[in-house]
Amino acid sequence: MNPLGIVCVALVFVFASAPARASELDHYFPGMPNLRDLIVPDPGFYFVGYNAFYSADRVNDASGDEIQSVTVTNPLTGASASIPVDAKVDLYALAPTLAYVLDWKPLGLKVGGYVTPTFLNASPSASLGNETFGRTIDVDSSFGVGDLFVQPLWLGYALPHWDLSFGYGFYAPVGRYDTQTITLPVVGGSVRVEDTDNLGLGFWTHQLQGALAWYPWTSKGTAVTTGLTWEINQEKKDFDVTPGQHLTLNYGVSQYLPLTKDTTLLLELGPSGYSSWQVTDDHGGGASNVRDQVHAIGGQVGLTYVPWSALVNVKYLNEFAAEDRFQGHVVTVTLTGKVF
Repeated sequence: MNPLGIVCVALVFVFASAPARASELDHYFPGMPNLRDLIVPDPGFYFVGYNAFYSADRVNDASGDEIQSVTVTNPLTGASASIPVDAKVDLYALAPTLAYVLDWKPLGLKVGGYVTPTFLNASPSASLGNETFGRTIDVDSSFGVGDLFVQPLWLGYALPHWDLSFGYGFYAPVGRYDTQTITLPVVGGSVRVEDTDNLGLGFWTHQLQGALAWYPWTSKGTAVTTGLTWEINQEKKDFDVTPGQHLTLNYGVSQYLPLTKDTTLLLELGPSGYSSWQVTDDHGGGASNVRDQVHAIGGQVGLTYVPWSALVNVKYLNEFAAEDRFQGHVVTVTLTGKVF
């Protein structure tokens, strides 16, 4: 299925003491989908259980260099101070997806949709210190509801050597989200920031997604897959800022290898990766003029039991060349089954 709306913990843990804000993270989490998940399956009702683990102990600046310190400045007095930073985050997300594909095929199109609630457990921390301002921000790990993704339109078209798909969906900001005003003890004054235990992003997002799979042989045992996802964000709650639009490329090669003579049990192997870019500036009084990006490469291994349309997949991805955001590692475990 489609990747899910997952909240990767915001950079507020690093910049909570600074009046300037970092670029917003986007809703779409490109590490979630497996190699063939963007392609519309055969008619039926499906359950997909996504489990994602994200960890990072590095935050990069706009040039892609690791942030070692931040400078806080009082806009009224001009007083400033440089504060060493050591930030990390560990996140687990459960995203159960209920999807359907109709038997009805107008003009040969597969027609379906799905809904994905998310449940998150985040453990972020940041050490901020110098001689006059030394403290560690640790947020107790808590499991709660994240933002909701709904895709009411999912279209697919199948040819002997190709599969094409297109979908429209939206993210509803139902996850835990609040803000607070904190005092800057070094330079004086205060600044409004997001709560460190937020599990939602605080804004709506519209998502358009197209995907393509090419099969060298009509058996479709080998698939070269790619997908493009475009996010259009709305204004963020309690802040005068509308996050910029994001474009994400998913890609990979999936190879099925039969483990039984009757080919009912298949091993799936293949490399995969993604690249995500902010393609428009943020807007509003609290906007950043920096566009973030991140890239990742890794691989996937899975088992498919064909009679039940049941499969389990494990994937690992390593992020690199991140700018203005966290850079870390992604591990996903996915369980999929056709209910009827």
